[in-house]
Amino acid sequence: MKIIHFSDTHLGFSDLDVVNEEGINQREADFYKAFSDVIDAIVETKPDYVIHTGDLFHRASPSNRAITFALTQLKRLESANIPFIIIAGNHSTPRTSSSFPILGALETLDNVHAVFGQRYEPVVFDDIVFHALPHINDERIIPEELDKIEAGIDPRKSNVLMMHCSVGAHYLMHEFGEWVYPKEREVLFTKMDYVALGHWHGFGAVGKHPNVYYAGSTERTGSADKRDDKGYVVVELNGGPKVTHHTIPLRKSLDFSIDAERYEEELATLDLSDIKGALVEVRLYNLTAASSVDIGNQAIVEHFKGALHVKVKREFKAIEGSAIEGEIEAVSLEGYFLAHIKEAVRDETERKRLSEKAKALFAHYEEAGE
Repeated sequence: MKIIHFSDTHLGFSDLDVVNEEGINQREADFYKAFSDVIDAIVETKPDYVIHTGDLFHRASPSNRAITFALTQLKRLESANIPFIIIAGNHSTPRTSSSFPILGALETLDNVHAVFGQRYEPVVFDDIVFHALPHINDERIIPEELDKIEAGIDPRKSNVLMMHCSVGAHYLMHEFGEWVYPKEREVLFTKMDYVALGHWHGFGAVGKHPNVYYAGSTERTGSADKRDDKGYVVVELNGGPKVTHHTIPLRKSLDFSIDAERYEEELATLDLSDIKGALVEVRLYNLTAASSVDIGNQAIVEHFKGALHVKVKREFKAIEGSAIEGEIEAVSLEGYFLAHIKEAVRDETERKRLSEKAKALFAHYEEAGE
């Protein structure tokens, strides 16, 4: 039996002020492409079942475009007669009971089995049971739902547990609404043929459990996520599980570090051969207030011409005796700049030039709302 497991597709996610030729936010379009790449692979592979472990959409109330795109792609699975089982994640679950979950729209497709009611629901086929536990806002009912799952295991069939939560990293609560699987209940995993997880965006096994896997996301939702291993998982249950991760092509994400004390020299030696269309992050370090004023973001961005977007991170070197020491990310406060220029720049003409330039830059940021 072959299953394809993918997750955290976050359709409708948009970032950066960049649109493509069709007038769609380019990062939003990247997420659509990643999803369609996985659907392409599914149609070609023809697995017995496809499962999605949450966060199909980035928001509980996605745009019309995101909904239309999802339905259009899932109709391709309908045409291929491949059953699709999906649970709600924390991004797809309304925080109020008065809002109807968006996954209800998927029930218009015959081969789609959507579980979104904040309760355990088994999805039963002749040869397998998918124990679907969607995101639950109220953690107090989770032990009761886990009891139901354990009672619902069918020893005559394959059993697959589907959840969207944090397993194994009990100290990493970082997002509103997420819940942590209770460690004392991990014995349930040993009674399953496969445990399919969503929520964490990196592919990988969990702890020492040979059958518990996060599929990871299909795209990057932030600059902190540098992974290139985005894609889907093929699970073979016969004598398994045998788990294989398959990557899909992503937009390049490139990092550059430049020492501000050797700015021109290091800028000239950078390898920009893969820059076209890339997401670029430039770390500018060893800055002083004076050099930060002289090295403007626009000049750096222009050097990486062809990139989709350039993000500049500024790190200031520690100044002995200064009130502000160590690393400072992003542009510092205007008062700090002006005070440091007054203290560090002895030449009156140069001090005046830098101070006026700093004031002009801060005025620009304020007007632009940055």
